[in-house]
Amino acid sequence: MADTATPRDARDKLALLLSLIPYLMDNESVPVADAAAAFDVSPKQIRDAVHLIAVSGLPGESHAYLPGDLFDIDWDELEEHDRIALTHTVAIDDTPRLSAREAAALIAGLQYLSSLPEHADRDAMASLMAKLERGTATGAAQVAVAPAALRDTVATVREAIERRTQLDFDYVSARGDSERRTVDPLRVESVNDDWYLRGWCHLRKAVRTFRIDRIDHLVSTGKPISEHAAGVVLPERMFQGSAEDLTVSVDVAAPSLPLIADYIPEDAERVHEGDLVHTKVRVAHYHGLKRLVARFAGQVVVTAPDDARAAVAEWVRAGAERYEEAGQASAAESAGKGPDA
Repeated sequence: MADTATPRDARDKLALLLSLIPYLMDNESVPVADAAAAFDVSPKQIRDAVHLIAVSGLPGESHAYLPGDLFDIDWDELEEHDRIALTHTVAIDDTPRLSAREAAALIAGLQYLSSLPEHADRDAMASLMAKLERGTATGAAQVAVAPAALRDTVATVREAIERRTQLDFDYVSARGDSERRTVDPLRVESVNDDWYLRGWCHLRKAVRTFRIDRIDHLVSTGKPISEHAAGVVLPERMFQGSAEDLTVSVDVAAPSLPLIADYIPEDAERVHEGDLVHTKVRVAHYHGLKRLVARFAGQVVVTAPDDARAAVAEWVRAGAERYEEAGQASAAESAGKGPDA
């Protein structure tokens, strides 16, 4: 990088100083050229900043700057080898730090984000997580978020979309039926925690949406997509209706209405009554309805038809019985252990 400095105002200089000090503290000895590249400034600007750091500090009780109240630099290292090394820091270690629980929460969020396929720059996240842990008062609590098992599948789908080539895979529907599909992939999207592939299905001769976690034995064929797919314009709504869909009446908590908008037919009425909205949703089958109700537990209530209410009620009852059985088994196991002899 050229050593000609671009004029910088006081705010730029302050921002550089505030960023440079933690950077130097994280690295024991840094070449001036490396620091300049890291902050996208000239080496001269880095040297000027280092000289300013050396006359910065925190006055003692006498309100005068005494030895130990200022930052200190290894001047021999700077002058002879053009490297920066802090030999004494002040005030920085007295700044408020994150608690272990606060840092753990942030680290867990970063781990989740780094597991998503769209976040390819995971090295930056790993570096940030390391800094968060070092910045806590007692060290971050140990947390772990499992990486997304779908990462490789989504990556393969995206590559096929970019190359405009076909995919073959086994697909298991919500009913449990498995079929081999050939699909011209058009778009990959995420809704809440689920990932979906939208594309032209050669078996159904129409655009279909596939849950990626139900895709198995995925193969990229390398064959170009068909003329049908090349002419398709995907609608903005992910879930499109069909003649076989089931229509179900529901009561929805008003704040949650936008979250299920894709399931509501365009011609469905939305009757507001206090905090509730009476409307209808469209589902391919009652298995999908159960999943929808579970995702928005307490926010969506099925009101009609009776067989839809019965299907959801039976599913909830079966789940509650399994919890009860698990609790009884755990209680019996604990009772059987007894005190140590």
